[in-house]
Amino acid sequence: MTSRITCDVDDGTPVTVVRVAGGLDLTTTRQVYAVLERCLSTQPDALVVDLTGLTVHDQLAVAVFTAAARRAEGWPVVPMVICAPHPDPATSLAASTAARVVPVRHDCDEATRVADASAVARMRVRLEPVAAACRRARELVVDACARWDLPAAVEPASVVLSELVGNVVRHAGTPMQVTVTLRRPWLHLAVVDGSPAAAEPGRPGEHDEGGRGLLLVRELAARWGSAPAGDGKAVWATLPAN
Repeated sequence: MTSRITCDVDDGTPVTVVRVAGGLDLTTTRQVYAVLERCLSTQPDALVVDLTGLTVHDQLAVAVFTAAARRAEGWPVVPMVICAPHPDPATSLAASTAARVVPVRHDCDEATRVADASAVARMRVRLEPVAAACRRARELVVDACARWDLPAAVEPASVVLSELVGNVVRHAGTPMQVTVTLRRPWLHLAVVDGSPAAAEPGRPGEHDEGGRGLLLVRELAARWGSAPAGDGKAVWATLPAN
C-alpha cells in the first residue's frame, strides 16, 4: 500500500517549522526532501522539523533528514533541529546518522528554543546586474566584517564576493540576492540569481583577459559550490572567519 505524507510549513520569524505527518518510506522521502529544500532556499535563520505525526515504515528513509542538514551546510547555512516526541521516529533517528548531524529534541518548544539560539547572523542586499553591483558587494563585506569584528576576512571575502557578483553580471544578467552569513568558525558568502545554469570555472587561454573569476574563488575559498535555488541557482563560498 502506498504511504501518504503531509508537510505543513509555518514560515515564522526567525524559525521556520515544517510539520511532517504520515508514513515515511523510500517513496515519500522525495516529497519530504523537496519541501525541506524549498524551505531552506528561502534562507530562514533556523529550521525545526516536527515529526510528532510521523510513522517510519523504512529505517533507511530517515536519511532524508541527514541529507537535508548536509545540504544546508554550504548554502544556505541554516541550522536544523528535529522534534521527535514519539518513540517510533525517535528510535529510528537514534539508530541512523541523522542524530549525529542534526540535534534531536523530544519537546517541540525546546526544539524551537534550540533552533532560535543557534540562528545565524546574516546581512543581505538585493542588487541589479550592473557594474556597480561589485562595488556594493565589497561594501557589504566591509560592513559585515566591521559588525562581527573580522578585520582579517575583509580582503579575501571582498575579492570572492566581488567575483561571485561579477559572474552574475557577466553571465546570468538577472537581479540577485547577496548574503553574507557568519557561523563561526566560517564566513559564508552567497549570491542567488535567476539563471538555472550551473556556475562552472572557465578555461581561459594564456592570453585571455577574462574567465578566471571562479578559478580565483576556488583558490581563495575553503569550499565553494553551486546549488539550485527556486527558478535559479545559488553560488556560494566559505572562508575562515578569522
